[in-house]
Amino acid sequence: MSNIITASLVKPKSTWRQWFDRIRHLSWTWRITWFYLSAMLLLPLAAMFAKAGSGGWAKFWAIASSPESISTYDVTFTTSLIATLINGLFGTAIAWVLVRYDFPGKRIIDASIDLPFALPTSVAGLTLATVYSENGWIGGIFAPFGIKIAFTRLGVGIAMLFISLPFIVRTVQPVLIELERDIEEAAWCLGASDWQTFRQVIFPPLLPSILTGMALGFSRAVGEYGSTVIIASNTPFKDLIAPVLIFQRLEQYDYAGATTIGVVLLLISLVLLLAINILQAWGQRYED
Repeated sequence: MSNIITASLVKPKSTWRQWFDRIRHLSWTWRITWFYLSAMLLLPLAAMFAKAGSGGWAKFWAIASSPESISTYDVTFTTSLIATLINGLFGTAIAWVLVRYDFPGKRIIDASIDLPFALPTSVAGLTLATVYSENGWIGGIFAPFGIKIAFTRLGVGIAMLFISLPFIVRTVQPVLIELERDIEEAAWCLGASDWQTFRQVIFPPLLPSILTGMALGFSRAVGEYGSTVIIASNTPFKDLIAPVLIFQRLEQYDYAGATTIGVVLLLISLVLLLAINILQAWGQRYED
């Protein structure tokens, strides 16, 4: 009887107390992981959402759906998507050549693929703006035809192509190296053409890695600032991208506006990356 009375007098633990008890019994690796993720990812994201919503839903929607903001979303995501699709094609071709062929200067070309990783983005933007300007080596070729590359939306696309290319190449290369040539030779012996062999034997195992590289390249292109701010004219409704608009809002001390645009970028990026991951999971069926 006394045990029943004692048990009834004991207050149940609160949800927070139960949560802390669980954390206390976790291993140190789990604790370090959660601490690092919270400090580097979860808390900054929570602070950004809180700042963006500090003015209420009406103000958030007014900033997020303003004509200038919508124009920057279009320039940012459409141009990034086009650059990603182009690099998905040519990046795969470059990886194929680097893996399957030997030629003079191969190591130099292979090492130069990583140049966008090592090169400061501002230097990359300055270099691209110089080369693709109307008086540049490449821009001067198109200038007589009325095609202007630097300081236009086309220049923004060139910068995104430049900085996202290594992600596709370096993701596809290891898969190509591990592909067994015996399977291709067996397909040829069975009468398959080169195109049939590539489409039915080589491409299916490559598809998940291509999609992964495209997802990484797309994320890099969307968040690029240093190179695009130099090669673009940064004119609203023309070639102004969202990261530059965020910086302009910060210069005007409009922190709520900057974080609002940042939240929209984050949400759109998450949706697009989720779609790419679904496609990647769909492509994984070829590995089973």
